[in-house]
Amino acid sequence: MVFGRKQEAADEATGPLKHPNPPLPAIDGYFRQVTDVAWDAAGNTFISDGYINSRVAKVDKDGNWLKSWGERGTGPGQFHTPHSIAVNAAGHVYVADRSNRRIQVFDGDGNFSAPVHHRRARTGRRAPGHRQHAGRGGNRRRYVRPGSPWAICISPGPNQILYSADAFPGRIYKLTLDGKLLGVLGRSGKRPKQFGWIHEMACPAPNVLYVAELLNWRVQKLVLHA
Repeated sequence: MVFGRKQEAADEATGPLKHPNPPLPAIDGYFRQVTDVAWDAAGNTFISDGYINSRVAKVDKDGNWLKSWGERGTGPGQFHTPHSIAVNAAGHVYVADRSNRRIQVFDGDGNFSAPVHHRRARTGRRAPGHRQHAGRGGNRRRYVRPGSPWAICISPGPNQILYSADAFPGRIYKLTLDGKLLGVLGRSGKRPKQFGWIHEMACPAPNVLYVAELLNWRVQKLVLHA
């Protein structure tokens, strides 16, 4: 399936997407720089439309647009760069609200349930290449702070685990679904078990992680010990 529509050469406004503040109103069926997708047990697709629109869209298994929720802001149900998304076995939608330094939880219809905050690492070393890729101005300062969730995933099974990763100081946080911290691993760097801007994760088992790094151009497989 294809969701949304790419600009065509014949479109009058074709060109790089701009980032006005406040953002332009969102349009049903169209996206402005999406960041991640997730699915529930019924086959519904949840899309984090993150860099400009700051919302989550819901599409059914046949590709029909159902709804969207969220806008730019700091309150419950608002987002500033929703950067990753995951759905647990109960159908709750977890959204990594990166620049607001939190994970928000919703039911499958977009009703706000709770924020997930966890203890943030406050010390560490920036990843090599950090300054060259850090973006501009205030937004850079917001999303490279410790604890800003860049990527999340939820393991399958009866005892699901939530993993969240930040760019600085480059760590992965192991959490319960309600945000209780179970462990922290990693640091910035290029060696095995070190990270350079984790941009996506998958956790096919509670103690198995696949970690995609932007600055290091690689995916690491991690097997965690009890």
